[in-house]
Amino acid sequence: MKHIAIFASGTGSNARKIVDYFRDNEHVKVNLIISNNANAPVLEMAKDNGIDTFIINRDYFYDSTQILSELNTFAIDFIALAGFLWLIPTYLVNAYNQAIVNIHPALLPKYGGKGMYGMNVHKAVYEAKEKETGITIHFVNEKYDEGAIIFQATCSISSEDTPKEIAKKVLQLEHQYFSKVIDDILMTTNK
Repeated sequence: MKHIAIFASGTGSNARKIVDYFRDNEHVKVNLIISNNANAPVLEMAKDNGIDTFIINRDYFYDSTQILSELNTFAIDFIALAGFLWLIPTYLVNAYNQAIVNIHPALLPKYGGKGMYGMNVHKAVYEAKEKETGITIHFVNEKYDEGAIIFQATCSISSEDTPKEIAKKVLQLEHQYFSKVIDDILMTTNK
């Protein structure tokens, strides 16, 4: 059995999709949801699904390695970032080498880096008059959005699409692919 922790900062629509996807899986279980936002709706979703939660602050996350003990307590093998906005510290990247993935709402390497998340990305894509956008699922390293790319999917954008409409198209791709890609990774690795 492989155990997943999901790190999320907000509503957790991708976290919910991951939880639903693995709900009856005999080989994979979501054991823990970690958030840096005590008021994040994702925590309520976790509670509704009987999943343990853990809330972190910056000092705890960056100035200690205590989170590794918490992850060990829950036998975590794999971490999925689902709208988690903090940079992952080196000690955590090293402890979970090739076992932390993130989903980015654009086709990296375009529109990545610090501050490029959510609507910031969709506005940048809109302002650049791109004809397509999409998602990138990648391994996490010590820099924002620079880990090895695992999977990308695209969608077309029309000149009439607003940033909000672009966001809807991209979210649809996220929900369609993220859980499946995580499943594929877990089934092909020994971690």
